[in-house]
Amino acid sequence: MNNPIQTYQATIADLDQIVPIFDEYRVFYGQESDVEGARQFLFSHLEHRESVIFMAKDTVSGQCAGYTQLYPVFSSISLKRSWILNDLFVLKDYRNQGIAKMLLTEAAEFAHQTKAKGIELSTAWDNSRAQRLYEQFGFIRDEEFYYYYLKL
Repeated sequence: MNNPIQTYQATIADLDQIVPIFDEYRVFYGQESDVEGARQFLFSHLEHRESVIFMAKDTVSGQCAGYTQLYPVFSSISLKRSWILNDLFVLKDYRNQGIAKMLLTEAAEFAHQTKAKGIELSTAWDNSRAQRLYEQFGFIRDEEFYYYYLKL
């Protein structure tokens, strides 16, 4: 049997399918639902090519089952681009089907095609499930650098 999940790079034409799951992702991380704000945010980033989104679509139901969003960052030292994997989310009904790994594969292939230095991400210290997935995929926990953040 063929896998009914198809992954591909999303465009503005996919916006109506991505917005609800993006909003759910934000709610999952403690934000208030803001569907219109989510739509404006995604539209702007897609329109200005400030982010790249890969989505997993259930070809039977037509539903967006998951997505990942990448943002570019540049290194003066290596003279290369890297990608920040900022979002990775799979709807509850679609979890444990390998969709997150499919999305990571899409992101890694894209990074390779764009000749990027690599992909970086962060996750909560207590999100052991995500940590296992990332480490199984080949991500290495950074123990060389401290990261700082200035909250404004």
